[in-house]
Amino acid sequence: MLRYVPLILAALPMASYAQEEAARLHQLFADQHAWLMRHDPELATFEGYPGYNDRWSDRSPEAIAAAKKHTIDLLPRLMAIDRAKLGTDDQLNFDLFRWMVESEIEGNRFPSEFLAVDPLGGGVHSEVPRVLESAPARTVKDYEDAIARLKTAPALVDQNIALLREGLRTGVTQPSVVMRDVPAQVDAILKQAPAESVLLKNFNNFPASIPPADQDRLRREAAALVDGKVYPAFRTWRDFLVNEYIPHCRETIAFSAVPDGAAWYRANVKRQTTTGLTPEQIHAIGESEVKRIRAEMEKTLAAADFHGSFVEFVQFLRADPRFYYTRADDLVTGYRDICKRIDEQLPKLFGKLPRTPYGVEPIDAYYAPSQTTAFYDPGSVDGSRPGIYRVNTYKLDQRPKYEMEVLSMHESVPGHHLQIALAHELTDVPDFRKSLDPTAFVEGWGLYAESLGYEMGFYKDPYSRFAQLSYEMWRACRLVVDTGMHAMGWTRQQAIDFMKANTALTATNIVAEVDRYIAWPGQADAYKIGQLKIRELRTKAEQRLGAKFDVRRFHDEVLSAGAIPLNVLDTRVNAWIEEQARADTGN
Repeated sequence: MLRYVPLILAALPMASYAQEEAARLHQLFADQHAWLMRHDPELATFEGYPGYNDRWSDRSPEAIAAAKKHTIDLLPRLMAIDRAKLGTDDQLNFDLFRWMVESEIEGNRFPSEFLAVDPLGGGVHSEVPRVLESAPARTVKDYEDAIARLKTAPALVDQNIALLREGLRTGVTQPSVVMRDVPAQVDAILKQAPAESVLLKNFNNFPASIPPADQDRLRREAAALVDGKVYPAFRTWRDFLVNEYIPHCRETIAFSAVPDGAAWYRANVKRQTTTGLTPEQIHAIGESEVKRIRAEMEKTLAAADFHGSFVEFVQFLRADPRFYYTRADDLVTGYRDICKRIDEQLPKLFGKLPRTPYGVEPIDAYYAPSQTTAFYDPGSVDGSRPGIYRVNTYKLDQRPKYEMEVLSMHESVPGHHLQIALAHELTDVPDFRKSLDPTAFVEGWGLYAESLGYEMGFYKDPYSRFAQLSYEMWRACRLVVDTGMHAMGWTRQQAIDFMKANTALTATNIVAEVDRYIAWPGQADAYKIGQLKIRELRTKAEQRLGAKFDVRRFHDEVLSAGAIPLNVLDTRVNAWIEEQARADTGN
């Protein structure tokens, strides 16, 4: 027995070394999360992290440069940790943190801060009300924090104007065509009476625990600040956009037109898709998917017993009044009813469901005209704020009923809410993992989730089935249109015409979508790339496991690590498939 003692003693320093490396890794994670919350108090509010709800982030050039340097400095600190000495879980944490930091460093090569406004809710006029509404509103201190933010909102406006002026000077601007409706968004806020402003939603819904006298005091003070400080600052912002910024924005739409734009676009594509695919390869994938889905759409058209062409069927869907609500409240109620029916079916496809609830609410009127059909606002990481599925009630004759099921599958459950809430509820992982959001995974899952409606008993009529295919076609068209405009010389009208020819989206939605691709270069490429990977992995699992395939276990595995890059997902799910196969055979 004594001959083994030296081996045991020799192992002790190694075990201690491994523990030390793990401790250093987790200290790095903790330090970075604490820094991020201080640096980005708006993010802290969205995550439910306390202590920073009374301030805005510093958008000065000095603060932006310091933040970029901070990110660069993270990498050598991470690489000084011996990954080989870490356990399996911490090796995954290491790899994901490295991917996050390296992606941020690559993106920081380019001055994205000069694009501090866009038509889809990007801009200080949209950010301020969104942050204020998302902040906690339970105590007097919470409301005093909101008042502190109202007091300093003018300084935030000034910093954003300074960034956009530098963008004008350096040629890094949004295209003028996508900015046309932004001043109207600001006007819509300024038309509201201060006490009824979208900025003060929380001040019109005090909890009963706050005494009436405090409610009156806080409400009056907040309304006075909106009237005396925030609205004047927003008027300055609006005048700057109208008189200085938009007239001097670029007339081009391709991102390649900005300085170093071709490299910037390729970097965006790499980050958004988490792959090494080039814009040209993505364009080709899109063309192939458009051809495949079009064939499926033709089959559905035949099943509808429609005697006419594809174009005539789409025109029929867009024009027939039976497919549209005439009251906004009815549209919202219709979405809520669909979501309730989806909720009931989720246990058929998932073993684990989130605890965090979600609601369905209309998009605020001040920026609904420039918004897409719907979007999802995640709940807070700490679970104190529910998720919100926001639906567009602007131009009801452009919001068809047949799209509502597939849209809800994507934006609420089993799409974004289910996936993001489960990620927020992960245990025994560092904080950054709960909010990691590679677009290819998040939006790829949302698009994959649309197809699950068939397995839950939805898409029963040919119109909703056609809508599901049209939505998939919409995302395939994105691959063609986004790369076409930003890398291959397409015009905006070419993109609009391509979308009209291949999808059943209404004209208003198509224009809003194309302008979104112009304003957010590369983001739209992630959806189909992510969905194709998840679908590929499911097909492989079904074929490898045969009758033993359990869709609930497959979905739980895909979502078990939160949102991750596609190569990491591929490795994890392939390992899971082999584990399941060995378990099934007893080997």
